[in-house]
Parts: sequence; structure tokens; C-alpha cells
Amino acid sequence: MSGPVTPGFAFRAEAYDGHARAGRFSTPHFDVETPTFMPVGTQGSVKGLSPDEVAATGAQIVLGNTYHLWLRPGPELVAALGGLHAFTRWPRAMLTDSGGFQAFSLAQQGPRVASSAVVAGAKITEDGVVFRSHLDGSRHAMTPETSMRVQGLLGADVSMQLDECPPLSDDKVRDRPAIERAVSRTTRWAKRCLEVWRRDWRPEGKAIFGIVQGGTFADLRVAHADELGALDFDGLALGGFSVGEPIPMMYEALAQVAHRLDADRPRYLMGVGTPLDLLEGVEHGVDLFDCVLPTRNARNGQALTRLGKVNIKQARFRDDPRPLDERCGCACCAGGYSRAYLRHLFLAGEMLVLRLLSIHNLWTYGALMRDARAAIREGRYASFKRSWIDGWNAGLE
Repeated sequence: MSGPVTPGFAFRAEAYDGHARAGRFSTPHFDVETPTFMPVGTQGSVKGLSPDEVAATGAQIVLGNTYHLWLRPGPELVAALGGLHAFTRWPRAMLTDSGGFQAFSLAQQGPRVASSAVVAGAKITEDGVVFRSHLDGSRHAMTPETSMRVQGLLGADVSMQLDECPPLSDDKVRDRPAIERAVSRTTRWAKRCLEVWRRDWRPEGKAIFGIVQGGTFADLRVAHADELGALDFDGLALGGFSVGEPIPMMYEALAQVAHRLDADRPRYLMGVGTPLDLLEGVEHGVDLFDCVLPTRNARNGQALTRLGKVNIKQARFRDDPRPLDERCGCACCAGGYSRAYLRHLFLAGEMLVLRLLSIHNLWTYGALMRDARAAIREGRYASFKRSWIDGWNAGLE
């Protein structure tokens, strides 16, 4: 294939440094410079922040959660109000996940309604995922066709195929037969997703990505990448990482697999992760990342900086006049907010600190990706990565 096949979409790698690459992913709403990080807007919102504030951190594309938006407020309502872009007022590119991972994982937690007597649980069959809503215990079935319909109504620029992501075994070691079954089922679901997508949604200018599974078995990943690469997906993603496997195992698999995905299409590493994870993924040719970590950690009082983590609730920051990062250009640091003030706000339970830390963490991720793009174009990515890691490790608390 020679890149995205849906009209209105294009991808071009413009510079390489080893396997790391800088490029441009064009969508109907925005031209996304890659590599880039996608903030997660689970309910159609990056928690606590306005779209303008998210864009100001350097974000070019955000992720919406299909499972949550399907259950509430519902895709028909979103479609009636102009689609997810108009509904959320986000002007740049947008991607939605398939909803399958949340359908399985959140169902295990059971409904939040205390009066419900529904037993928690989800079941994966050849047809899809049958689960009980975590909100009220109601029964739902997420099939490849359902996922495509829901995502089509939501109307994001990019939608994801429904895939099967098997859990780790108890000892954190992948069960190869289970992984093989998940790979085969994901391929069958991929073909079903594409069939309904071609028929109902592609003429509307919406792209679709396939998801490569295989756990930490590089041979399974490479074979699956070849299988899905033969299908007319607009991009390819690596799913099933960062679900509890040892980080070195993930890095080893990425080194063997990521650069093997079709070079003419964008490559997306799903649900990953820390700044060090992003640096590793970029080195091996990944273009797109997403993770809840920067905003989730912010809400727990943790700032992520070039010099490691700052847990703002610690007593040593009680009278610290410094910003979180003296070289940071975010609204929190450049605005002059001190560590002492941020600590005071956090201990006082003020919402402002959660917003400021979220803005800061997203800015850190945006700046990391911006600087990585520059380093790739200038042929110095290896030294850039080493310098960033050294600074992070030197400053870790």
C-alpha cells in the first residue's frame, strides 16, 4: 500500500534518523506533525481543561472513548448535534478507540449503582464482547459492526477496529496459545470492521486504523502486522502493550516490531505511556501515542518535568518559590505559579491546582514530541534521547 486510502487523509514521512521519523499526517480537520502525543478526552473532554487550553499545550489531536460516549450521552445524540468535533468544540484532529478494551475491563468492576444486583462480568465470543454497563448494569454487546456504527456516528477523523486484547496471566507472562487465538480473532474482526466501514462510513471522509496484536511475541506481532498491512486500513496501531508486562519486555518487542509496520501509513502505539516510553517508541518508528497518565497523575498531585517527577503535596515544597520547571513555557510555569502556591492549593482541595498541573503535564509531553521532531530532522535523535533520559533520572525523587 502507499499510505492512507480514505480521501482527505495522507501521511508522509519527511525525515528519518535511524528508525525514528518525523512526518505529517493530514486529516480533514488538521495537519498533525508526527511524532505526537494525543491527550485522552474520555467523556469528550480532557478532564478539567477547555479545548483552547488543551490546544495551547501543543496538542494537535485528541482521543475520545467510544465505550463511555456510547453509554452516555449516546452516539445518536452526538451525531444530531453535529458530531464529536462540534459537540466538544475541539477544532483539530480527533481519534476514537473501538470501545472493546473498556467494555471488558470496566465490566469487571461492576456497576456503580449501589442498588443494582447485576453480577459484574464480560464475555468475549466470536461475535464480540457482551458486558454489563459499569454505570447501571444494563446489558450490551459490542460487535465489530456495533463499534463501527457507534464510531461512525461520533464522527471523529480516525476510528479504530474492534480487537481482542487478552489479559496477562497471573505471573505476568503471556500465554502464547491465548495470544495466538486473540491474533486470529482480531484479524477476523478487522475484516468485518472494514466491510461495514467501506459500506457505511468511508465516503464521509473518516479513516480507520487496524490494530496489531501479539503480546510480547515478536514473531506473532510481525506476522500480524503483515496480515493487517495487506488490508486497506489507513493506519496501523500496536495494541496490547502496557497492560502489566515488564517494561523491558515491551521495549524489546517494540524494537523488533514497530519499524516493520508499513512505512507508508501512520503507526500508533496505544495506551503508552511515560515520557521514557514515548522516547523509546519514537526511536523505533512510532508516530502517534496516547495515555491517561499525564492528566491522571496531575489530578493526584504529580507534575512531570524534564528533571523528573514533582509530587507537589510533599512538605519540602511548603515555601518553595520556584515554578515546577524553570524552562517550561506552560501557563502554570510561565505564569509564575510557585511550588509553594500549588502545594497550598492541593492541600486545600482547590480545583485550580488540578487544572494547572494538567496543563503543565500536557505541555511537557507536547514539548517532548516537538523537540523529538526537531532532533530527528537534525539527525541527533540518539543524543537527544540520552540527554532527556539523563535529566529525568537525575531529577527523580
